[in-house]
Amino acid sequence: MEKKEKNEKLQMARHSLAHILAKTLVELYPNTKLTIGPAIDDGFYYDIDTDVVITPDKYAEIEKRMKEILNKGEAFERKVVSKAEALKLFDNNQYKQEIINELPADAEISLYYTGDFFDLCSGPHVDSSKNIQNYAFKIHAVNGAYWRGDEKNKMLQRVYVYAFADKKQLNDYVTMLEEARKRDHNKLGRELELFTTVDYIGQGLPILLPKGAKVIQIMQRFVEDEEARRGWQLTKTPFMAKSDLYKISGHWDHYKDGMFVLGDEAKDKEVLALRPMTCPFQYQCYLNKARSYKDLPLRYNETSTLFRNEASGEMHGLIRVRQFTISEGHLMCTPEQLEEEFKGCLELAIFMLKTLGLYEDASYRFSQWDPNNREKYIGTDEQWDEAQSTMEKILKHLEIPYEVGVGEAAFYGPKLDIQIKNVFGKEDTLITIQIDQMLAEKFGMEYTDKDGVKKNPYIIHRTSIGCYERTLAYLIEKYAGAFPLWLAPVQVKVLTLTDRSNEYAKSIVAELKKNDVRVELDDRNEKVGYKIREALSMKIPYLIIVGDEEESTQTISIRGRGYENATGLSLSDFVERLKNEIETKIIK
Repeated sequence: MEKKEKNEKLQMARHSLAHILAKTLVELYPNTKLTIGPAIDDGFYYDIDTDVVITPDKYAEIEKRMKEILNKGEAFERKVVSKAEALKLFDNNQYKQEIINELPADAEISLYYTGDFFDLCSGPHVDSSKNIQNYAFKIHAVNGAYWRGDEKNKMLQRVYVYAFADKKQLNDYVTMLEEARKRDHNKLGRELELFTTVDYIGQGLPILLPKGAKVIQIMQRFVEDEEARRGWQLTKTPFMAKSDLYKISGHWDHYKDGMFVLGDEAKDKEVLALRPMTCPFQYQCYLNKARSYKDLPLRYNETSTLFRNEASGEMHGLIRVRQFTISEGHLMCTPEQLEEEFKGCLELAIFMLKTLGLYEDASYRFSQWDPNNREKYIGTDEQWDEAQSTMEKILKHLEIPYEVGVGEAAFYGPKLDIQIKNVFGKEDTLITIQIDQMLAEKFGMEYTDKDGVKKNPYIIHRTSIGCYERTLAYLIEKYAGAFPLWLAPVQVKVLTLTDRSNEYAKSIVAELKKNDVRVELDDRNEKVGYKIREALSMKIPYLIIVGDEEESTQTISIRGRGYENATGLSLSDFVERLKNEIETKIIK
């Protein structure tokens, strides 16, 4: 059986189990009103309105009753009724009635019966509960969920259930999740004092603590230096602009809901908005003077702080936030230069991924427009066809393996998205490279070509490392907080055995700092075993331990990567090793 067919079979089984859960909940808690219960990636859920709070102590009873119902071997039978009949059948359930009322007057409504239980559903389902008796399932959470995701509606209870074809698959999945939780950046990043959040500051607005800020500063400096070596020119542009700018670019018409707008057009003479991206600002650098084909390609980069009004339910730790900083760049070139410049942007992105150790985790998506959702985009069909065929040709020439994402393009052009999954398997975009042949014309960006004719340049929008906060999240999860030495916020910690060694320890710290090593001193009057355990829990790469013997021989003892409990070592030799490991950015 092919993978796609297996997945469809599993999803149908999960959907059928959702009906068994619904039947169980109605039997156990008769005042329960059902809403929706879809299959999801690891099982299913059902949203219910009930006067009983479903707490963990009730899970076993619900699961037991589900198994009893499954063992009856009842058939799943489909019945089609009129809209009027459906409304009558669900006359005590306003949620089902709302769904039914949205359908056309002559619609045929599909119901599925399991014994004497029925539910509104288009299917498909298994033929009989016999087919899914051996499936393994486990209730793992009950969370609040607004009806239809609207906070103005009533809060329901969402019962989440894992479901797999057998017990082994379920147990393997639960074990995987337990390991993932240990690496979850949202948990580990706080424990390692990298970032925090504060309720009265707001969702999606993380506070980077000194250690997290240091990691991002290291990455930013590395990225800006590497981009400069590759011919990118650094700009610094405003965090906000008048609505006039966004109206020219098209963001006002196509992205306004995702922006933070300052003011009201109906009342205020001047309305500003925080920038959701940097492109229309950097175009002003191009427009600062007349351009010739000899000026191209022209590459502008910027470490840009951006603001996007993400929905509250979408935000997660550092991966999806409302304010973030990105390694953004815009490149203006002639049509003849486009492929080579696109290749250069991709090579830069791959270089960054390899240096960070994320390259093997990446996949590629060719994000295209959806011609059936025309109002979402600017430009003509011909422009989109040309831009997408150009990009397709480039990707084939570069032999980039990719999946197609219809409807994932930016409103002004197709893009190559480099995707990464978090520890729980959810995929997000880390790096983007876009081709744009539309915004240059909107902004009047031109160059005089060899033939003396004024033309609009092609524009490549790109990031080289993506959003720094998101990248930090993936690095925390990739390395379980034990960063490569060059990225570690604290690279070495010096621990004293007794107070007698304090001065010697301070001299070691001074020597390490002189060699640009990030070092901390722990000279507290605590047992060394306690100090070692604490330092290891903070994922510090190397520990130097000094006492009377080390001071008398002017040596150090080391514990850390590549060292077990090495003693009698030369500090100067260790410093050289550190410098080499930092400079070469070794991952180990």
